[in-house]
Amino acid sequence: MSTARTRLSPEDSRAAAIQAARALLLESGPQAVTLKAVAARMGRTHANLLHHFGSAAGLQAALARDIGERVTAAIGRSVALARQGEADPREIVEGAFDAFDKEGAGQLAAWMIVSGNRDALDPVLQAVHRLVDQLVEGHEDRPVADTTLWLVLAALGDSLLGAAMAGALGLPRSRAREPAPRHLLATHPDIAGE
Repeated sequence: MSTARTRLSPEDSRAAAIQAARALLLESGPQAVTLKAVAARMGRTHANLLHHFGSAAGLQAALARDIGERVTAAIGRSVALARQGEADPREIVEGAFDAFDKEGAGQLAAWMIVSGNRDALDPVLQAVHRLVDQLVEGHEDRPVADTTLWLVLAALGDSLLGAAMAGALGLPRSRAREPAPRHLLATHPDIAGE
């Protein structure tokens, strides 16, 4: 006896697919984010996902957009709280590093670049750009774009090579994160609530 599948709205179906893709990304890496694997995880068909995303690259771009939007929203909230003196700058750094490491953004970005799917990174880059525009408002005298660049590159590099490099050098895993809050405060004293 088969059980009937619940009919989802197009928006709910896309959201469920992105959630399944994210789970696969975190469990097995970006190479596991295929239409077939995501469809199986959801209990849907490959054709269903093709209908919603057009291709595996379309699904990966939607996943990248989702990760980018969630990560930048969280970082934006941390910056706002830090500027009000209600959060520590380390929370901004931890959020950025965790987004690339624990949220899978670093693996996904690297996979897209090496697989030739660089266009799929555009939603992430656009989300970061929107965040920078938001953070600059009222703080035009601060190097927000420069700070964002080094923070993203440091977090990306750490997510891909940090554990191995720290281990090879006999350093604690967290060592790459340690100077980031100091640098952040040096270039943006406003986030300390000043």
